[in-house]
Amino acid sequence: MSRPLPAAPLSRLALAAALALGAPAAFAQSQSPTQEQLLQRVELLARELERVKAELQQLRQAQQAAQPVAPAAAPQAAAVPVAQPPAAPAEPATVISSYGEINYNRPKDHSQAQADIRRFVIGLQHRFDEQTKMVSELEVEHSIASASDKGEVEVEQLYLEHRLNDTYGLRAGLFLMPVGLLNTNHEPTAYYGVERNFVETAIIPSTWREGGLQVFGEHDNGISWSAGITTGFDLTKWDASSSEGRESPLASIHQEMQLAKANNLAYFGSVDWRGIPGLRLGASVFDGKAAHGTAGFASPGAKVGLWDLHAKWTPGAWDLSALYARGSIKGAGDFNLTLAGAATPVPNAFDGWYAQAAYRWQLAGDRVLAPFVRYERYNTGRGFDGLPVGLNPGSYGTEGVSTVGLNFQLNPNVVFKADLQRFRLDTGRNRLDLGVGYAF
Repeated sequence: MSRPLPAAPLSRLALAAALALGAPAAFAQSQSPTQEQLLQRVELLARELERVKAELQQLRQAQQAAQPVAPAAAPQAAAVPVAQPPAAPAEPATVISSYGEINYNRPKDHSQAQADIRRFVIGLQHRFDEQTKMVSELEVEHSIASASDKGEVEVEQLYLEHRLNDTYGLRAGLFLMPVGLLNTNHEPTAYYGVERNFVETAIIPSTWREGGLQVFGEHDNGISWSAGITTGFDLTKWDASSSEGRESPLASIHQEMQLAKANNLAYFGSVDWRGIPGLRLGASVFDGKAAHGTAGFASPGAKVGLWDLHAKWTPGAWDLSALYARGSIKGAGDFNLTLAGAATPVPNAFDGWYAQAAYRWQLAGDRVLAPFVRYERYNTGRGFDGLPVGLNPGSYGTEGVSTVGLNFQLNPNVVFKADLQRFRLDTGRNRLDLGVGYAF
């Protein structure tokens, strides 16, 4: 049984309480003390209360330490240890996440309208200890994957991350490339519009991942960066009879860590600055050879390069962003000569930019209504090496796309979307898009 607290601290506590209760009456009866005098008295009272609280805490600790010890058991009886309950973990060791989107597209030719389960993704993370964890994502595209269907099942991420300290860390495995604004942050709740923008899908082949080793840093001054060595693109996969290379040159030759050729490795680096609240400024660069020593390939020294500049600013309810990206496939002229007359030769340069503005209205609860506008221009083929006049397309032309739309977030994890898109060159692609997505 615990002993009662000594009378001295209790009397002090009673005195402090009396002061607290009687102070207003005393002040009322005195001759109108000044505001400064009142503040001084309140401050003295607060200090006295703090001293009493500290003494009471010390007394409680002393009483707990002086609890009587149970009598020792007889010599022949062994002491039985008391089992202690395990400490509750600070956070779950294993975390499951997911995102998905269902879209409806209605182009100018209504007979081409379609609905699609664009993506369904399951993520799994497991923390081995405070410094080391595994990150993975498995994605299904277009609902069904089989030899006769257009769907795909793919591992989008699979890597180990180890934190060296609070600032630096390492990743090894298959990871998303830190390029642009969308590639590493592409859940449907994270971007405006039903479909991902064209610049970050046609020029930057989002969602773009490579296998390799990455080192990264996150500093208190707002700078974060990463750099590493990874697998790269495989130009020997180029299909000159397909339109895929015209839609996105790099998406048509990415390897996705599927038995990836790795005779030539690539190098990348990225940096972002968030030193002002709401502002992000960044850039990235990637470079690597793309022939991998393939016997008989016409352009053994061909190289792929890509870089981007991006900015995002969120002053108040506004959400503003802009990006420019430029890619190149250099040294592919001899390979193009072997494709003379084909529909889709290898471009030597491709680029694009966009600017976007959204306004986020906070409604009741977690609901957010966000109208937005976006304008982008991109060209997937600015020039073609190796082709003589008459067989050289010169340029595919720069497409301009205007998008106006609305995101309605039912809560931070569920979004409904609608937009209208208008194309400057290929007006047959003008369309209405509707979509719903989630992420958790």
